[in-house]
Amino acid sequence: MPAVLALFAHPDDIEFVAAGTMLLLQERGWDLHYMNMCTGNGGSVQMDGATTAATRLTEGQAAARILGATFYPPIADDLELTYSVPLLRKVAAVVREAKPSIVLTHSPADYMEDHQNAQRLACTAAFAHPIQNFVTDPQRDSFLHDVTVYHAMPHGLCDPLRKRIHAGSFVNTTRVHAKKREALAAHVSQKDWLDVTQGMDSYLVSMDESSRKVGSLSQGFTFAEGWRRHLHLGFSATAIDPLQDALGADCQINEAYEAWLKE
Repeated sequence: MPAVLALFAHPDDIEFVAAGTMLLLQERGWDLHYMNMCTGNGGSVQMDGATTAATRLTEGQAAARILGATFYPPIADDLELTYSVPLLRKVAAVVREAKPSIVLTHSPADYMEDHQNAQRLACTAAFAHPIQNFVTDPQRDSFLHDVTVYHAMPHGLCDPLRKRIHAGSFVNTTRVHAKKREALAAHVSQKDWLDVTQGMDSYLVSMDESSRKVGSLSQGFTFAEGWRRHLHLGFSATAIDPLQDALGADCQINEAYEAWLKE
């Protein structure tokens, strides 16, 4: 059974931008794997850090159960997710345990450092999957099959300098949107935090609006998630696109983006 591994920073990040794609892959027989690298301890205006981390761990585990995904525990507190060898060894161990053909992660440029560091760790850990002399924590055996990394759309659909980011492909999440929303709703503690700190009013409505916006950019889907495919060198023998191969008509290539890449 092929596997997809979502490597993101905080509890609820996966549900915002990647859970729909995962559910569509699951429909086609893929095994789902789910990791929030950060504890989420900073995400509360009502609880202390330890209580917040424990609460968000429980919520993340509940969301993973709703999605039917294998859950991997976090490895760092919020704002402490650095691109470092000790943390890389931990993420690489998860990659080798899950043995994914697809890795989903954050945009290389996003509004906060935890997101950017999470995708750096994800990319290097995926790159290290066949390197048997790279030691992981805990130690896991390397594997040789191809791995393809896809980057999600950043928050606000722009980079930290406000430059618009365009998707390389759009995945039609319309028919699984309700379950994606159910999984996000498991992160109950985030409502007050996002209301107060980011003015989201309702994190569920914000996800609906973001998914609808990406859907409108596809010019065909009601709700969608957008992805950019990482360069294959070092990850796979050739330039493959397993997401497109697996999802077919539910994965629409952005031809304008592909043409721009060739300029």
